[in-house]
Amino acid sequence: MAQTEHRSFAIVGGGIVGLATAYRLIERFPGATATVLEKEERVAMHQTGHNSGVLHCGLYYKPGSVKARLAVSGIRQMVTFCQENDIPHEICGKLVVAADESEVASLRDLEQRGTANGLEGLRWLTREEMREIEPHVGGIAGLRVPQEGIVDYQAVCDALVAHLRRGGVRVVTGARVERTRRDRKGWVVETPAGDFTADFLINCAGLHSDRVAELAGERRELRIVPFRGEYFKIRPERQSLVRNLIYPTPDPRFPFLGVHFTRLIHGGIEAGPNAVLAFAREGYRKSDVNLRDLFDALSYSGLWRFLRRYPSMAWYELRRSFSRDLFCQSLQRLVPEIQPDDLVTGGSGVRAQAIAPAGDPVQDFNFIERPDALHVLNAPSPAATASLAIGAEIVNRISSPKREPYLPAGRLH
Repeated sequence: MAQTEHRSFAIVGGGIVGLATAYRLIERFPGATATVLEKEERVAMHQTGHNSGVLHCGLYYKPGSVKARLAVSGIRQMVTFCQENDIPHEICGKLVVAADESEVASLRDLEQRGTANGLEGLRWLTREEMREIEPHVGGIAGLRVPQEGIVDYQAVCDALVAHLRRGGVRVVTGARVERTRRDRKGWVVETPAGDFTADFLINCAGLHSDRVAELAGERRELRIVPFRGEYFKIRPERQSLVRNLIYPTPDPRFPFLGVHFTRLIHGGIEAGPNAVLAFAREGYRKSDVNLRDLFDALSYSGLWRFLRRYPSMAWYELRRSFSRDLFCQSLQRLVPEIQPDDLVTGGSGVRAQAIAPAGDPVQDFNFIERPDALHVLNAPSPAATASLAIGAEIVNRISSPKREPYLPAGRLH
């Protein structure tokens, strides 16, 4: 596409993926013009701003998947960006724990998966060796993952915005996309901040990505279902129980990772998150209800199929959301000394989980590609870590299009 560098782009979403995409776009095509449209009054207010700040290196992901490939390259790119821009970060490593004998085989599988993904320095640990790294950890075996780390993602976004503005990119806040239309020149994107024109539309709208795609004429086959992740913080006098990152061996029967301990880049220890169905796409509190979002979720057959597939997990997550004791019991599988009184209520985030009509949670990145648009419909963890790699992937797909023609909404494609 020889004229790509002369085109204009509208990028919907000022989270870390949208900002990183704009950054890679002007880096690759300095002659292009780009506008980032963010509905809030500042960037990175939702998934990015509620992120716990972990740098994921690609341990969990299916070898050969887009997620695995982008995670491995993404952490390298992110660390380099942090070094070049003096952003607080630390490669502290993490410990994945097999709490009992039933989890050892799964942890061995995880070790093989990490090796297949190209991770370096993975080390199997006995109980005694684990305690040399984390003196208060429980379990019977562990996997040391030295390439994992922590970072300040808000500082990453601030640095990206500074780079974009120096490069001539407009970052417009208060610009919720209300309507899109095509004319002979390309896209017209209507927002309260004005109408914006572009030859090419890139949708990085996160929690609202399916709706933005629908506004652009796509059929909503996947739907975003919000899951709230709630955190506790450990009281200062008990933070010595955890040195860095302690994670459980994930249960392969369930789609979520499980609660864990995270040291934060600016101090403190966070414990969580759970994964409970939220009643609003931006529902950070239990009392947050958005009737449109709730109806959208409850009217979707894919959600009910998901709940029928994972009834025990859904019920347990709901109970744990209302019980500090139950939450603490999960944490005690990793650090037996932790007690309910050691925990104080922390923050929360909402995961934009795409669910397929059959009820399957979409685990990999998912894109819809058209001749004049690209929609990022699913960008699960490690999207923050991999954001610069995702941005490069999007630019590569724009540069070497293999896209289906546009079909109006309501038609199968």
